[in-house]
Amino acid sequence: MENNKIVIVDYGMGNLRSVQKAFEKVGFAAVISEDPALIKNADKLVLPGVGAIRDAVGRIRDIGLEKPILDHLHSDKPFFGICLGLQMLFENCYEDGKHRGLGFYKGDVVKFSPVEGLKIPHMGWNYLDLKKDLKVFKSYPKGAGVYFVHSYFAAPENADVIAAYANYPLPFAAAVGDDRRIATQFHPEKSQGVGLQMLKHFAELS
Repeated sequence: MENNKIVIVDYGMGNLRSVQKAFEKVGFAAVISEDPALIKNADKLVLPGVGAIRDAVGRIRDIGLEKPILDHLHSDKPFFGICLGLQMLFENCYEDGKHRGLGFYKGDVVKFSPVEGLKIPHMGWNYLDLKKDLKVFKSYPKGAGVYFVHSYFAAPENADVIAAYANYPLPFAAAVGDDRRIATQFHPEKSQGVGLQMLKHFAELS
């Protein structure tokens, strides 16, 4: 298929193989790479991740991936960020100090406030309250659960970038972006058939 070279960014952190296998399950090949040239030339780019922003963004800068990732984001080519891959898109993260993100979106990444009866990290299944009718969400059954595991969440300066909310216990940004640049705080690759359909719709973007 034309315009379908999917590259998963490898910066030494994250569940890269599980994301790759998820694409394979829905019939699409995806390459895992830390090569700036390959990332620069990707038709579709996936930025996954788990862990701390400081280490992740530091590694991305150290191996020369910040510019090709941002160039891709500023182009019209499809992009999918997952979990830490969403958080890194913002300006600052307040995890063990203040750390600079990639700054594609204005806003901060902050920790959940303690609430009696709720554990941090937020781990488990929540349904989405969709705010945008994005192509990746076109098969999402209302009330279906998607899988989260995180202690921090993005607080965009402009709420218009939020594509979906979830609650824990207050609403937070579960997804941001548009039809070309989507990022989810949840893990579609761990969200069974619901998440796999999202990755399939992303892979089908032209």
